[in-house]
Amino acid sequence: MCEHNPGTLDQFRKVIQAVPELVQIMKGLVTSSYSPEHNVAGISDPFLQVRILRLLRILGHNNDTASDAMNDLLAQVATNTDSSKTAGSAVLYETVLTIMDINSESGLRVLAVNILGRFLLNNDRNIRYISMTSLQKIVQTDHNAVQRHRGTIVDCLKDQDTSVKRRALELSLALVSAVNIRSMMKELLIFLSTCPPELRSHTTSGIFNAAERYSPSKRWHIDTILHVLTTAGGDVRDETVPNLIQLITTASELHCYTVHKLYRALVKDISQQSLVQVACWCIGEYGDLLLKGECEEIEPVQVTEDDVLDALETVLQSHMSSPATRGFALTATMKLSTRITDNVDRIRSIVSIYGSCIDLELQQRAVEYNALFKKYDHMRYRRVFS
Repeated sequence: MCEHNPGTLDQFRKVIQAVPELVQIMKGLVTSSYSPEHNVAGISDPFLQVRILRLLRILGHNNDTASDAMNDLLAQVATNTDSSKTAGSAVLYETVLTIMDINSESGLRVLAVNILGRFLLNNDRNIRYISMTSLQKIVQTDHNAVQRHRGTIVDCLKDQDTSVKRRALELSLALVSAVNIRSMMKELLIFLSTCPPELRSHTTSGIFNAAERYSPSKRWHIDTILHVLTTAGGDVRDETVPNLIQLITTASELHCYTVHKLYRALVKDISQQSLVQVACWCIGEYGDLLLKGECEEIEPVQVTEDDVLDALETVLQSHMSSPATRGFALTATMKLSTRITDNVDRIRSIVSIYGSCIDLELQQRAVEYNALFKKYDHMRYRRVFS
């Protein structure tokens, strides 16, 4: 009646003074054997307690007077109820929901979050799941209180139950901040390497959003995304490649470091399509930095022109490469014709092969690049390396 009729709700709040009466009944249940015949696992009539708490939640919602009248009672229930039994956990759970839904004091809200934190340690997976679902709802309003249980929440990522893992992942992502970004990202990347396939896409999206929002440096940001692409490149969103390319473009001081790192990743594994696409683009743009072999941020490796072209040809010929990936590789090969000195004819040969490719997009690119070679070769800018 109170839920569906505002007039009845107002009557129970002001005229009948239901809150003080409900508080007295609830105190009797908590402090004495109010109804021994309804005792369940040491909890006096937990069904009645749950019903009273639900009604108090409705009466106290957005009402300071009603909320003040039940604050002490809720603190008493939260403190004195035994959570080792299912009946006690049910009463405590309703208590937490009531505390969070009324105009309760800040200390009481912290107490409610701590109860949910204890639920996370329960052996019953259902209780852990319910706890994380509740924490997810209140993390935005009581972020610091939930943050105190971050370690326990992260541990739940290792749970065997996929539904618990999912809730733990969502809550962990919500807890990422500028203060804990490094430690939390380390845990999330570990989780990504072992998480179920159905959670990988959500995990990668969450990591990318957190990295973009709280990244402590551009190098850290690039390293994090490359780690994700190496681990789960097939599960990332379509916009990941252009976003990473944009990030690399703006980090001019890291071009040498990035192209060396991506080249090594490309040579090691070409199965992760998103990673291969970014690597091909980067080699096409900054291949001269790769060929110089000088990079302060990473162990230098001498790479020859043939090595780079071999890597790109491998991508072009691999059955694992998608048409889009081959397009990146072909364009990178063409770009290198202005960045190398001794293998222009080899590039011309590679490009001409794909002029009759069955894929129309790749064929069109190859034909256009061949036209550049034949008609406008004198306009190409050549770099000479010292």
